[in-house]
Amino acid sequence: MRAALPLAMLMSLGLSGCGLSTGSEPPGDTRHPARSISDYDERLWAQRPQVELRYTVAPDLATATGDVSVRFTPDAPTCELVFRAWPNNPPMGRTGSSLTVTTASVDGAPVVPNVQAAGAHTGAPGTLVELPLSRCLAPGQSVRAGLGFELRLGRNSSERVGHDPDTGTAWFGSAFPLLSWVRGHGWTRDPAEPVYGETATSEAFTLTALDVTVPTGLQVAGVGRRVSQISGSTPGTTVHRFQADAVRDVTVSVGRYQISETGVNGVRVHLAVPSSGTKAAAAEWTAALSTSIDKLVGTFGPFPYADLWATVVPGHSGGWEFPGAVQLGDRAGPAVLVAHELAHQYFHGLVGNNQARDPWLDESFATLGEAVVLGEKYAYRLPDIRPQLRGQLGRPMSHWARHGGRPLYNEAVYQQGGAVLTELRAELGPAFDANLRGYLVDNAHRVAAPADLAAAFTDQPLVLARLREYGALPEG
Repeated sequence: MRAALPLAMLMSLGLSGCGLSTGSEPPGDTRHPARSISDYDERLWAQRPQVELRYTVAPDLATATGDVSVRFTPDAPTCELVFRAWPNNPPMGRTGSSLTVTTASVDGAPVVPNVQAAGAHTGAPGTLVELPLSRCLAPGQSVRAGLGFELRLGRNSSERVGHDPDTGTAWFGSAFPLLSWVRGHGWTRDPAEPVYGETATSEAFTLTALDVTVPTGLQVAGVGRRVSQISGSTPGTTVHRFQADAVRDVTVSVGRYQISETGVNGVRVHLAVPSSGTKAAAAEWTAALSTSIDKLVGTFGPFPYADLWATVVPGHSGGWEFPGAVQLGDRAGPAVLVAHELAHQYFHGLVGNNQARDPWLDESFATLGEAVVLGEKYAYRLPDIRPQLRGQLGRPMSHWARHGGRPLYNEAVYQQGGAVLTELRAELGPAFDANLRGYLVDNAHRVAAPADLAAAFTDQPLVLARLREYGALPEG
């Protein structure tokens, strides 16, 4: 998520805007970086969840109904299933968005879900959905869960779920019950926080089918590969189907969009802009996407996804990241926003993290990605950080909800983290990039923790010492 810019730029451009040890596979050789996406995919969990997701969007784009089917095989014993309903968190709830679970089943038998608030917006359904199991699962045993739901899209929302009647567009990300299991850890239950930002955590899963049924004539942007477009069972509707081998979240955009496709460094870039136009021309967005991909690949390694879906969203002043897809605010300029969100394809998309507990693991590195793309022209500077925020880099989202909210969170995590990492990269040169590429390969398609980042830099004591100094790693 792109939030505040460096302090030096705040007067000229306003933008508004994430670990756990997982599994027992041995670490790879960090001196052998990825050469292609297949090097990342070698790390895929063979028993990762299998997800089928379906939406039917109303003609006015204000609501949708949906259902999700998940085949889940845990790597540890469990006696329940836990899903998260993130459209009910405070920032999205305030815009009028919500997700209500209407039906639930386990292996075809109906069950009554236990829905808990877990930080939900006042009056909204809960963010934590638990399904009881008739028998506990042992590691390696599989179960299939199904949930039906209703989705409300806030009008002119500045969040990742919303719709704009004037442009005839809708966008909805993290807008389904999301399985919250993490290998080697179990269920994550961190409550939603009132701070504007992400708190989602999930394993990478195979999206066996994403079916989006819309009124015929409307365009759909999704994730992964578009595999078919057929007439729906209801006259006047069309079903758009997508598939993806490994994603940890999903976003969809529907409406009066113009969608173009460009090839960049082996990536199929699908750009969706409202037919009514955008403040920046489509060519400017395409140029920014192309430049960012080229420069990020040159530094971090192969782009993690063969397809990238980018949607320009009316009313947004920031951006939101999803694996293989981004939402980009129309009120912001393309260059910085695109650089940040595309860096998230590596940090949060490819290598996940618990965004509630360790937001610096993706936001600080995405800010580093900005510096890479922009030639460090807008690099954050440590002298600009308030002294009381020094050493607060590793704080969880719950801390910022109690201490200063979004402004201090921006400064402590985005600005301070970006500054620390940019300085380290400048001091160490190619060695920093080599270790970082090793971190990406070793933790590809996993949920990483600060300890995993430290393990990737064990031969770089300066990095470990500096990150401890700024509170990103524990002492010792």
